[in-house]
Amino acid sequence: MFLPIAILAVTILLYYYGTRKSKYWEKRGVKYDKPLPFVGNNLKGYLIQKSVTEVVVDTYWKYPHEKVVGFFRAVEPELVIRDPEIIKRILVTDFEHFYPRGINHKEVVEPLMRNLFFADGDLWRLLRQRMTPAFTSGKLKAMFPLIVDCADRLQKRALSESINAKTIDARDMMARYTTDFIGACGFGVNADSLSDEDSAFRKLGKDIFTPRVQDIIVAVLKEMFPDTFKHLKYLSRLEDEFKRFVTEVLRLRNYKPSGRNDFIDLMLECKAKGTIVGESIERRKKDGSPEIATVELDDTLIAAQVFVFFAAGFETSSSATSYTLHELAFHPEIQEKVQKEIDTVLAKHDNKLSYDAVKEMTYLEWTLKEGMRMLPSLGFLIRKSVRPYTFPELGMTIDADVQITIPVQALHNDPKYFDNPKEFRPERFNPEILTREQKDVYLPFGIGPRACIGERLGLMQSVAGLAAVLSKFTVSPAPNTIRSPKIDPTSDIVQTIKGGLPLQFRVRK
Repeated sequence: MFLPIAILAVTILLYYYGTRKSKYWEKRGVKYDKPLPFVGNNLKGYLIQKSVTEVVVDTYWKYPHEKVVGFFRAVEPELVIRDPEIIKRILVTDFEHFYPRGINHKEVVEPLMRNLFFADGDLWRLLRQRMTPAFTSGKLKAMFPLIVDCADRLQKRALSESINAKTIDARDMMARYTTDFIGACGFGVNADSLSDEDSAFRKLGKDIFTPRVQDIIVAVLKEMFPDTFKHLKYLSRLEDEFKRFVTEVLRLRNYKPSGRNDFIDLMLECKAKGTIVGESIERRKKDGSPEIATVELDDTLIAAQVFVFFAAGFETSSSATSYTLHELAFHPEIQEKVQKEIDTVLAKHDNKLSYDAVKEMTYLEWTLKEGMRMLPSLGFLIRKSVRPYTFPELGMTIDADVQITIPVQALHNDPKYFDNPKEFRPERFNPEILTREQKDVYLPFGIGPRACIGERLGLMQSVAGLAAVLSKFTVSPAPNTIRSPKIDPTSDIVQTIKGGLPLQFRVRK
């Protein structure tokens, strides 16, 4: 008799847990789809039928006349923002209410997740404060000879693979270029992935963005039962590998800056300065002034920054450049215009890539930005409310810890902001015709205090890689090229394309 009653009691408790917040958006007058117990509105995501970005895009288009749309990720309410003014308020104007990304659990943060991208609160603010000097114009210019070396190797690989009209996976090739760049500019290491098919660095990049079944299960459990499974780790398979790598690089440099001005040098300089001290974003004194926050930059924290520098640079840049090549293959008239600009600029610079030459390739940069508009590597941005917040446009208040989602890809492809959004048209990014509203919704790097710290570095490296390819080759569709590539449904924060991007590379005459 006891067992059936116990089972019934557990069932009732589980049902209550899975549905206790299901009226959250109804009570606030926000339109939403009725959630299912435990999975909320994210069933297709949990069944790996659609990527996170695709689910967000679907939600955006379901209620085209609303400023915001309610969503449930597992059992927690989430708010999808459709209105540009509200987006600007969250990311910039009222940033102090929405500074966390909210990916990490408040109490338990695994070591590799204590990095600039994933960290929240004081840890994020102090890391950002110390790391910003690595991305000044002077630092970027000093890095450029390393980019030129990687670009030369990119050309050699493309030449060797294009023999006999062989199809090349542009996605893989640009990922190898990006990997070599990160190895050189980030860590002073010759990754050699453009020459070595079995490069350890290339394998590491693939491992980061190829989740195993157990990784997906961990992610789902942490979303459905965050407090119960807060000690489970997403990145346990990579933790030891990154720690070993960083320890070895630091040991080779004798724990002192080498003068290369790369990312590892920056970390060593930060560590040499001692405790990072700054104003707290989380805690205030009784008089309202911020308390003082401190962080010790130890080897484990350095490893976390190395991880995100590698992961963020590797996937976002290679996706953007390869997709841009894909679109150029289907638009030969635009490709010809790009190549004409590259030829003209290089002729002024002794036919050599340089920092100043890349800065002059404005039409090529517009072309890259158009590629990122159509398929941004990060298809959405996320924030979390730190306290109750009332949206003045809506007269609606959310509680603390409500997730906010900004549907970047949907905004980029909304005809309300970009006419005929499926058309590949680089001229959209001519600053003379780009509207204020378009600038507000074009968010491949985010905006505000948490905008991507490496935006200028990523653009510079990407434009240089495209210039290296298009100065020597013309790309065209291969027999097995898919016009509209499919997104891998296992994609999480960063979108990955299923099956790569096969193209044909022909040497220019």
